[in-house]
Amino acid sequence: MSAYIVITREKTRDTAKLEEYKKLSAPTFEEFPVTVRAIHGRHEVLEGAATEDIIILEFASYEEAKTWYHSPVYQAACESRFQGGDYRFILTEGSPAK
Repeated sequence: MSAYIVITREKTRDTAKLEEYKKLSAPTFEEFPVTVRAIHGRHEVLEGAATEDIIILEFASYEEAKTWYHSPVYQAACESRFQGGDYRFILTEGSPAK
């Protein structure tokens, strides 16, 4: 069953660090195939706190998504993200195929 990581950027603190993160994180998807379902598009928060940006990634399984997130290569890239902004990452399992 597929799984999704929903990423929201709550606040940008350093755009140069976020650009560095983009360059470092891109190669992590070579080992972990992902389908980008939404990225940097128009969005509107209907309830809750405002967010600057949203990305939705689809992985083949919940375990694969967790493995990608916790991989040493991705975690190394995250150091730039941690310095560049405040984010929320949510992992959720998809619905079973009908």
